[in-house]
Amino acid sequence: MVRIRVLVVDDHRIFAESLAAALAAEPDVDVSAAGSGPAALRCLERAAAEGRRFDVLLVDADLGGGPTGAPPGMVPGPRPAPDSGDDGLVDGISLVAGVRTGQPAVRTVVLAEKDDPRRAALALGAGASGWVAKDCSLSRLLTVIRGVLRDETHLPPALLTGVLRELTAARKHRTESERLVESLTPREREVLRCMVAGLGRKAVAERLFLSPHTVRTHMQNVLGKLGVHSTLAAVALARRAGVGPVDLTGSGDVVERGGQLAQ
Repeated sequence: MVRIRVLVVDDHRIFAESLAAALAAEPDVDVSAAGSGPAALRCLERAAAEGRRFDVLLVDADLGGGPTGAPPGMVPGPRPAPDSGDDGLVDGISLVAGVRTGQPAVRTVVLAEKDDPRRAALALGAGASGWVAKDCSLSRLLTVIRGVLRDETHLPPALLTGVLRELTAARKHRTESERLVESLTPREREVLRCMVAGLGRKAVAERLFLSPHTVRTHMQNVLGKLGVHSTLAAVALARRAGVGPVDLTGSGDVVERGGQLAQ
C-alpha cells in the first residue's frame, strides 16, 4: 500500500493534534503536525534530507494570527531560512509560496475558518492546490488530499465565481504594471531592479558607476513613469510586473561604464 505523508501546520495545538489523530486513523496516511511556519519548513527540510518527503501540506489560512496575503498582484515574500532557529510569524500564504519554491513536489491545501475569495485567489497564486473549510467532513478532506495528488485543484463551489473575479483583477493589475515598466529606459529598468534588491542611492551609484545625483534623477524618473510616490510602491509594482532584483553576487552582471559595456 502506498502511504500518503501529510504535514498539518496550525498554531492552534488542539485543532492540529485532533486533525492529525483523525487522519492517522486512515490506513494509507502517515501524519505529522507543526505549530508554526518555521517549524513546518524545518520539518520539510529534515524529511527531504532523510529521503521521506511529505506529499501534502495542510496549512492554516490564519497561521501566525496576523493578516494573511498581500495586495492584488503582489508576490509573497521569500521564505525564512528553515535552519534559522527563529520561530517568528510566517503567514499561511507566505508558507505556501515558500514550499512551492523550495519543494515544488509537495502539494499544499489551505484550511480556512471562512470562505474568502481574495485570500483563496492569493493562495492559488502562491501555489496552493486547494482551499477547504475547517468544518468540512473528514471524508471531504481526504477526497481533497487524494485529489491534489492527482494534480487536481479543489475549491468550494461557492467560492469559484469570486476567485475567478479576483484572479482576473490580479491579471489586470499585472498587465498594467508590465505596461508601465515597459515605458522605462534600459538604464531606468536597471535602477528599478536595484531598488527591488533593496539597494540605496549610494549603493546603486557604486554598482552602476554613476554619480549619486544621476541615480537620484533616474529614481525620480522611475517613480514618475510608474505613477507612484515612494520606493516601496515602485518595488511593489515591479514585483507585480515580474521584475526581479538585480543579482547582488556581482558575477556575470553587465553594466555600462562611460558608454562601454563592462563585465
